[in-house]
Amino acid sequence: MPGLQGIRSRDRSRSIGGILFFALLLLLLSTGGVRSIERSNVLFIVIDDLNGYVSCLGDPNAKTPHLDRLAKRGVLFTNAHCQAPICGPSRASLMTGLLPSTTGIYGQIKDTQIKHASKAAREATLLPDFLENHGYATYGCGKLFHNGDRARVFDEFGHGTNFGPKPAKRFAYDPDWFETRIGRTQTDWGVFPETDEKMPDHQTADWILAKLEALSKEPKTKPFFLAAGFCRPHVPWYVPQKWFDRHPLADLKMPPYKVDDWDDLPNISKRVNAAPAMPPMDWVLENKHWPSILQAYLASTTFADHQVGKLLDALDASPFAKNTFIILWTDHGYHVGEKGRFAKQSLWKQASRVPLIIAGPEIESDRRANAPVQLLDLYPTLADLLGLPPNPENEGHSLRPLIENTESSWGHPAITTYGPGNHAIQTATHRYIHYEDGSAELYDHRVDPNEWENIASAPSSDGMIEQLKALLPKTNVPNAKHSSYDFNDYFIEVLR
Repeated sequence: MPGLQGIRSRDRSRSIGGILFFALLLLLLSTGGVRSIERSNVLFIVIDDLNGYVSCLGDPNAKTPHLDRLAKRGVLFTNAHCQAPICGPSRASLMTGLLPSTTGIYGQIKDTQIKHASKAAREATLLPDFLENHGYATYGCGKLFHNGDRARVFDEFGHGTNFGPKPAKRFAYDPDWFETRIGRTQTDWGVFPETDEKMPDHQTADWILAKLEALSKEPKTKPFFLAAGFCRPHVPWYVPQKWFDRHPLADLKMPPYKVDDWDDLPNISKRVNAAPAMPPMDWVLENKHWPSILQAYLASTTFADHQVGKLLDALDASPFAKNTFIILWTDHGYHVGEKGRFAKQSLWKQASRVPLIIAGPEIESDRRANAPVQLLDLYPTLADLLGLPPNPENEGHSLRPLIENTESSWGHPAITTYGPGNHAIQTATHRYIHYEDGSAELYDHRVDPNEWENIASAPSSDGMIEQLKALLPKTNVPNAKHSSYDFNDYFIEVLR
């Protein structure tokens, strides 16, 4: 039966061929050869100290056309918050995937000390390392960790954090002018330098553009994680004249401010949220500096937005345009006069709320998610979107359900921590602030978006406070010995 033998022979050949094919497939999978084709890339953009002063979040002064067009491409999270209202612990939390109260990183910390801060931090897998472990090539430039990448976790890194250039003499403010000054700050504002090319953020954008061009010309062996960290609008608010020109003083709408706003605060709140190195509100008002401060902050923001635009243009013109997730976030918010402050470093909404945008393959465009989310969620979200196994150490939650349906039920609060035992819980409607001595603040954002009326002591708030207390972190480890902060008396005493 030669015919049947021929068929069996062909079947045997096909079987052997199939085995060889799957063996080759397994080999390619193990080396990343197939995954490099199937897996999406990531453009990861972080902006320093940018609050909700962006047009797509409704700010009346902002001119941020590139953030706005990115928001049109994906999902804008309108109620996103950081884990700590200062740079070092916020970025350490995102990169470790752990809460500050879990790692003990409450204050500023050097990149090289993150993994030495505590047992939890030591055992954590930093986000770039996690991606590299799953076949990604990682590249970065600018302010990503607090010091750039002195932790040396990226495969290739350009320059790090740089807040320059700076003039020979300050223009408008120096904390040494005040006897009450505690700590140092780079806070100052004015037109400087003459051209964008002298700005480190411009150079960061150029490095990322060059890397993107180089990647487009190389045979693709791995998917990439390309991260850009922009420093403005971190102080000093120095940018060239053309960015100030975009925000004429006569056109500015001043932020809301209530003179007696602090009268209903517990004493510990006044200590924790004090910022004695920063411009005092009475001095700012007396010298009529507020409009020029606001103008400089807005000018710095528009400058940073322009750098983002250059990256979006380059990505759109590259071979990676349809296969790259774009995640844009900022490390914390900033008060520009709200609650009588010109600083970050508080547990109020203005210091924790951040712009957060996610766009990319198969993400529906021009949608807004209003649920409370947090930067801690980005690590598990990336793993989920990229088809990677979840990291069980992560304390955040993947945002994928909200990305797929912005009206999805979301049972998680956003938690911001500022020192051991001091936490803010943000829900869809309320903000609860719990201090380590048991004192509290409660604000109903439905009727009090400026957080002017602390209703924590109202008998009608008892039930709400009990519900929100249950959401506080269960772990509050002591401050790590590598974590420090010397910007007010409270933290000099607590974080020593």
